Amino acid sequence: QVQLVESGGGLVQPGGSLRLSCAASGSIFLVNDMGWYRQAPGKQREWVAAITRGGSARSADSVKGRFTISRDTPKNMVYLQMSSLKPEDTAVYYCNADRFALGPDRPGPYWGQGTQVTVSS
Repeated sequence: QVQLVESGGGLVQPGGSLRLSCAASGSIFLVNDMGWYRQAPGKQREWVAAITRGGSARSADSVKGRFTISRDTPKNMVYLQMSSLKPEDTAVYYCNADRFALGPDRPGPYWGQGTQVTVSS
């Protein structure tokens, strides 16, 4: 099993920045891809970004140019640097991991508990 713990959420004004962190533990050898999903109230879960063990990153069009995913593989950490935040970015952000590639319709089996991000003035 793989355990994921997110941190770094909070309240930020529109245009501001926030960095989310996710710490992985347990059977790390089971994991290749790590990434982020989010879910806003009343909306479906949305894939945000993912990164391979080797550092190859990809992100959703809705966050491209504003969010950057990175990974510290030796420390089993993944980060999501969010800039130019908009009210529509408000959601619970979940860390996710899998042996295989993550994608919009293909989350992995390992989830964190989620961290709330609220963008509001």
